[in-house]
Order: sequence, then C-alpha cells, then structure tokens
Amino acid sequence: MILGLEDTFTIGEDTFFSSDSPSSSYGVTFEDDMTTGYFYAVIIDSELKVIDALHVYDVENISDKHKPCKIQITWSDNGLIASLLINNYCHAIFDFENRAGYCRNGFPETRENWCIVKERNLTDDLIKEIFKVGE
Repeated sequence: MILGLEDTFTIGEDTFFSSDSPSSSYGVTFEDDMTTGYFYAVIIDSELKVIDALHVYDVENISDKHKPCKIQITWSDNGLIASLLINNYCHAIFDFENRAGYCRNGFPETRENWCIVKERNLTDDLIKEIFKVGE
C-alpha cells in the first residue's frame, strides 16, 4: 500500500483533500461541505472530472464531530485502488480497474456511466477480497 495523503480535519468544517494515483490518470477527493462527507473518484485531465461519488457521513449523525480526525488516502501498489480511512477505519474504496465504488452504506446507487457494480456496500469481507488479504 502507498500512502497518498495523511492529515487531520474536524467533521462539519469545510474540508477538501485530494490524492492522485501514483501510476495512472485517476485521483480521488474527499469533501466535507459542513453537511455531508463524500469521497469522489476523478479523472485527472486539464481539470478534474468526477466519475463517481460515495457518501461517507452526514455531519448531524456524528456524535463526536468536535474531535479532530485523522484522514488517510491509500493506493494499491498498482495505483488502481484508492481507500479512504478516517481514524484508521476504512469508509470507502474505489477500484478503478474494475470500475467499482464501495462505501459502508452503499449510497448513492451506481452512476450510469462509470461504475459497473450494482452492490456498493463495503464490508470487511469485501475489503479482504479486494486486497486479497491472506494470499
């Protein structure tokens, strides 16, 4: 795994982080617009083009939002899988090779043009499968 970004932020504050793949024209961004947190898959061209979005949280539902959080964005060695971790917990994954995006609540539904998977719920078993843990 390659660490693409590590920083701190406070949930509910206007926040924007981005990380580019180490080996492709893909990237990801995380945004907290003071209402929700979203993780976006992007293609990096002359400007960022959003190709998918995953819901991470609603600010109003976070009980300890006043505490600083650690955010990490990691990339697989081939630069085609990006993971969003907040406080060492994986909240979302984009698998660019397989055109898939997963988050803990599976929201929103698959976008019509890019993502080809129908089931978007991220589980611990799926994380192991994606990263082939134990092989």
